[in-house]
Amino acid sequence: MKINLPLIDNNITRNDIDTLIEFLKGMPRLTQSANVKAFEEEWSAWLGVKYSVFVNSGASANLITIASLKYLYGTGEIIVPTLTWVSDIASVIQNGFTPVFVDIDPKHLCMSEQEILKKITPRTKAVFMTYVQGFNGLSQSLLDELEKRNIPLIEDVCESHGAEFKGRKLGSFGLVSNFSYYFAHHMSTIEGGMVCTNDRKIYEIIRMMRSHGMVREATDQDLKDKFIKENPGLSPDFIFFNAAYNVRNTEIGGVLGRSQLKNLDRCNAARKKNFALFLSLIDKEKYRTDFDAEGSCNYAFALVIKKADTAFRDRLEAALKEANVEFRRGSSGGGNQLRQPYLKGIVPVDEYSRYPEVEHIHAFGYYIGNYPSLEEQKIRDLCTLLNSIK
Repeated sequence: MKINLPLIDNNITRNDIDTLIEFLKGMPRLTQSANVKAFEEEWSAWLGVKYSVFVNSGASANLITIASLKYLYGTGEIIVPTLTWVSDIASVIQNGFTPVFVDIDPKHLCMSEQEILKKITPRTKAVFMTYVQGFNGLSQSLLDELEKRNIPLIEDVCESHGAEFKGRKLGSFGLVSNFSYYFAHHMSTIEGGMVCTNDRKIYEIIRMMRSHGMVREATDQDLKDKFIKENPGLSPDFIFFNAAYNVRNTEIGGVLGRSQLKNLDRCNAARKKNFALFLSLIDKEKYRTDFDAEGSCNYAFALVIKKADTAFRDRLEAALKEANVEFRRGSSGGGNQLRQPYLKGIVPVDEYSRYPEVEHIHAFGYYIGNYPSLEEQKIRDLCTLLNSIK
């Protein structure tokens, strides 16, 4: 039986394209301008934060967030997940921090709270939490402990738009949060990302970091005046406070983002319904179904084989390929990041073996596409197929 289930349907709609066409008919300015600013404001209102800065990717959001942390607080250690996208860890390394890895909690695939607390030292500058596949990894006890120790939380919400903890959206808890609008995520600006914060100082630094480190990008006149006074030999229009980046997005991205945002809650409701159905139908003896799913908003079906059985895994993958069901083994980022060649020389050769929970996901965890247009019958057919594998 052919199910024909790709990882993602086209989540840029006909209405989004029509909106963009209408915008382009006016021969508008295309570099960042009014629509970028409007998208930032509308996103902030949706998320429940004061400030947002639109950039060209989630990876760029990671990069300038950690660069800003370095500028304000200096380097040290940042606690990072073993299950995440490469750019989270890369941004830490690229800015001269030492990544300190922790294992995951199998109930939500995010970092284990107990492991985080064990790894905190006087050199810890931040905890960089990735919300894997739409699951929440926060607890009140973790938030309280980080506040007590004055350790900032950085939130990677790239896979979890609309997920919540205690009625608040993920991305509104940390010092800074990062989002991605890549094609496969909850909403898309083709490529794009957002940095969000309630901290005015961080916001101003992020704005300047986005545009070459140019001081004129700040909105705080006192801050601009400070740099102008300290640099009397420079034109006020061309003061670069930091060797930063150009990671701006465009008006096209802003138009698409504003259009997509209008439908995000409705689309997320469909994803949540799909995921609940998926978990209710798959065989609990063969696959994990006991996730902490409260508040989750999953852009993919998290499929985890219960037992470490490579023969069963091979039959599963063969059946999915035969049915034309697209999948990715290893979940977010391809599984255990400690196995990746970019970390050679940074961590010991066999370091990956010390993290058994992420190792299981690396070998026996998958994600399969979940999107608003996915028909209920395809979910049922998928679960029937999964349950039939012996």
